[in-house]
Amino acid sequence: MAAAAIGASHLAASTQAGARFGWQLVGLILLAHLLKYPFFKAGASFTLATGKSLQQGYLQQGKGYLYIFTAVNGLSAIASIAGVSMLTAAMLSLFLPLSVNMLSGIVLTVCLITLLIGQYKLLDGITKLTMLCLLIITCAALLLAILQGPVADSVFVSPSPWQLANMGFIIALIGWMPAPIEVSCWNSLWLLEKQKQLPITKRQGEIDFTIGYFLTAFLAIVFLSLGTLVMHGSGQSFEAEGSAFANQLVNMYSQVMGSQFKWLISSVALLCIFSTTITALDGYGRTLGHSFSLLKSAGTTTAPQRERREQRINALILVSISLLAITFIQFFSAALLTLLQWVMTLAFLNTVIFGWLNLQLMTSNQLGKEQQFGQTMRALACIGLFFAASITAFFIFQAIFT
Repeated sequence: MAAAAIGASHLAASTQAGARFGWQLVGLILLAHLLKYPFFKAGASFTLATGKSLQQGYLQQGKGYLYIFTAVNGLSAIASIAGVSMLTAAMLSLFLPLSVNMLSGIVLTVCLITLLIGQYKLLDGITKLTMLCLLIITCAALLLAILQGPVADSVFVSPSPWQLANMGFIIALIGWMPAPIEVSCWNSLWLLEKQKQLPITKRQGEIDFTIGYFLTAFLAIVFLSLGTLVMHGSGQSFEAEGSAFANQLVNMYSQVMGSQFKWLISSVALLCIFSTTITALDGYGRTLGHSFSLLKSAGTTTAPQRERREQRINALILVSISLLAITFIQFFSAALLTLLQWVMTLAFLNTVIFGWLNLQLMTSNQLGKEQQFGQTMRALACIGLFFAASITAFFIFQAIFT
């Protein structure tokens, strides 16, 4: 889950938030993590309590629930994979003198082969190693940046983010902070997959989820801090074009760590966003394949038969998503940040739908009273839904009437 989250939302959005507005958006990032916590926790809690995926829970609530999830998830899949693969291609352009469009195709091909051959075990190993490297190098960069002090002089006045002109950026920032809420369904399926390799207790599963979740929050603040200390008040702003943005991101690190570390930094940043791309492709492929399998079988096949069918459907979906994403990229080949902001905004608009589905499930009679959300978690989830719905309504109103 951490690998899925720590990518575009952190490397692009959090760093940009610090570079543009300094420390002013720290509270908003932490609030987004807090208000989304119940919806993400549902993925681990429901599966650990029932041995079923969230999607099986949706189906038991009624076919309509699963149809809603599948339709919205399918739209998100294409846009999200296009965004993260294009960011990966932009980082890869630091090493290979090819166009971002061509590199996006290479990235998605490598991801496809890895998933179709290596499956879950290889994915799990790649993501854990990548997250460890990123954590070490980013914390080291932040420590050096703190020792060097901010680039902004003492009389610099930060622009306010709380203006209508900045609303698009604010919504994009919290849309993928820490990640799209459909990641809760990925986490549910990954947990079921992991349980095939070793037994996992409720306590172990919840600890695993909690570490991943709060690691994403911690690193979001770290990336914002780097943007604040190194770029805020410097007169620089991030370029929208992919290769230029990748260069700026790496230069931000090397500015505080030294130019001799540039290639190491580039490699770790590339591995980080690559792990996001492969994890997202796996997550969307699994959830869509699982949904189609459940809707098609509807209890008429045994679990092993359904699993074999799911594997075939997953492979077809992985290829389809990749091809559609490459087509999508053609329209944004010179506007990486525009694409990412569009995708993150879509994720925010979907928050109400996915959040509502998970809240319905965690308060349903599929769970015992002791397994359902308690009063505190229900209240937090309701506040989160009200917050998301209010901003969504205002955003739509503004888009239509202004």
